Amino acid sequence: MSKRNSQSAKTAARERLRVEREREAKRAKARRQIVVACSVVAVLAAAGGIGWAVVQANKPGHWEAVKDEKVVAPANTTGKDGTTVVLGKDTAKKTLKVYEDPRCPVCAQFEQTVGATVKKDIDDGKYKVQFVGGTFIDGDALGKGTIGSRGEGSKNAMSALGAALDVSPEAFLEYKTALYSAKWHPEETTDKFKNDDYLIKVADTVPALKSSAKFRTAVENGTYDAWALAMSKSWDTNKDGVTGTPSFVMDGKVLTTPGSQNPPMTVDQYNSVVDAALKG
Repeated sequence: MSKRNSQSAKTAARERLRVEREREAKRAKARRQIVVACSVVAVLAAAGGIGWAVVQANKPGHWEAVKDEKVVAPANTTGKDGTTVVLGKDTAKKTLKVYEDPRCPVCAQFEQTVGATVKKDIDDGKYKVQFVGGTFIDGDALGKGTIGSRGEGSKNAMSALGAALDVSPEAFLEYKTALYSAKWHPEETTDKFKNDDYLIKVADTVPALKSSAKFRTAVENGTYDAWALAMSKSWDTNKDGVTGTPSFVMDGKVLTTPGSQNPPMTVDQYNSVVDAALKG
């Protein structure tokens, strides 16, 4: 090989090496740009995810939001926000206030034992009943404007009771009886009433509600959710000095079994204290 050819070969080799190095440098730069871009996207995505999580965490829950909604009152109610629910014959001279919470196990016990007696008294016109519903077992304190953290079932069942009341007072009473029955009333620690499907399943045992599309729609749409909170607030701010359920008040006096602060829990106890109050 001539000296000239040897020099040309070296020059060509160096040129190929230079070109290859430039190509590699461009490829490395492109890789760095991709890595940087992906890192920026990842950071933005993480920031966006954190931001979304913060927004979601700070969004009011359903019942917190309902607290500020306009109250839709069921039919067969009177008073502010429809929270006065009086059942019975107009000819009855006195009214018995009955304070209950849908999840209350003692209320369930009372209804299972004495409920039929109360229903007969209403039908006979012995007295009227004013129902006052609370949701304190959910952990609510509506008088202070707060929603608790122990469940949703009392509020949800109260809303469903509103839907039943909108159908008729009789449907309301029958549905309340079903909710408190041994078959359907859950343990206090089991918040089954928070599920609309469960409430509708219970309602299917009440003839007036089983075929009522209006009732089902109202439960599923939460039509009376705000009313349930308004009712709970009326319980929470009652002027009768009631602090627990069940409680019974007539003529401004809390009715208890003689010698105690306990509500009457048997038919004999109930008849005794109510008959005395009717005479008073």
